[in-house]
Amino acid sequence: MKRNRPPVPPAYAFAAGMLRPTMFALTRRDWHGAENLPATGGFLAASNHISYVDPIALAHFLYDNGKPPHFLGKHEIFETPGVGAILRHADQIPVFRETGHAVDAFRAAVAAVESGKCIAIYPEGTLTRDPDIWPMTAKTGAAKIALTTKCPVIPIGQWGAQAMLAPYGKRPHLIPRPTMQVTAGPPVDLADLYDQPMTREVLREATDRILAAITGIVADLRGEPAPALRFDARAHGLSATGNFKKKGRGR
Repeated sequence: MKRNRPPVPPAYAFAAGMLRPTMFALTRRDWHGAENLPATGGFLAASNHISYVDPIALAHFLYDNGKPPHFLGKHEIFETPGVGAILRHADQIPVFRETGHAVDAFRAAVAAVESGKCIAIYPEGTLTRDPDIWPMTAKTGAAKIALTTKCPVIPIGQWGAQAMLAPYGKRPHLIPRPTMQVTAGPPVDLADLYDQPMTREVLREATDRILAAITGIVADLRGEPAPALRFDARAHGLSATGNFKKKGRGR
C-alpha cells in the first residue's frame, strides 16, 4: 500500500528529486515489510550499516513508502561543501560522536520523534567492522531514544548495497545492476522496559533486542544463519568510529 508522504523542506524535496531517479536507474529493488511501518506518529527505523550507499537505499525505501527519514549522521558530512548545506536545510541531525555534544543529537532526535517524524538510525554507530558484514555490537543511543519517547522501533535489514560499494570502498560496481534488498520487520517489543529506571543494563537489554531483530532479518535476506557471537570492534582493538582500514586507525 503506497502512502502519501508528509510535506518536507524544499532542500529535502530537492535531494529526493535528484536521488530517486538515480536509484531507479542504477539499482533493482527488492522491498518488503512496508506494512510494518506505523501509519501515524513518530518512530525509529533502525537498520544495519554495510556500505556508504546504504543510507540512500534505506531513504529510498522509507521515502517511497510515505515515511521520509531524518538521519542521525556524523557531523563531518555536514561540513562537506554543498552536501552539508542540503543536509542541514533538510532537517537531518548531525552527531558529534565521542564528544560531549552528542547529547544535542539525542535531544534533537527525541524532539523529532515526538513531532511525528521518522528517525533513521544505525544502532552500530558506524559501518560494521565484522569481516563477513554481519551486524556487530551496537551502541545504546537508539535504545535510549526509544525508551525516552516510547515510540515504535522498526527493525530494518539491508543487503545488496555492499555489492554496489564495499564497506569503506571508493569504487562503485554498477554492472550487473545491484539489487537493494530492504525489509522492515514488526516493531521490537520494549514495553516491559518503559517504566524501568534507564540503567546501563536496561539500555543494553533494549539494544540487544533491537539488534537481534535486525540481525534476524539480515539472516533471512542472506539465506544463512548469523554468527553465534556478534563481532566486537573494541575487543579486536579497532576504533569505534572512522575507517579502521586506514593506516594507523583502530590500533
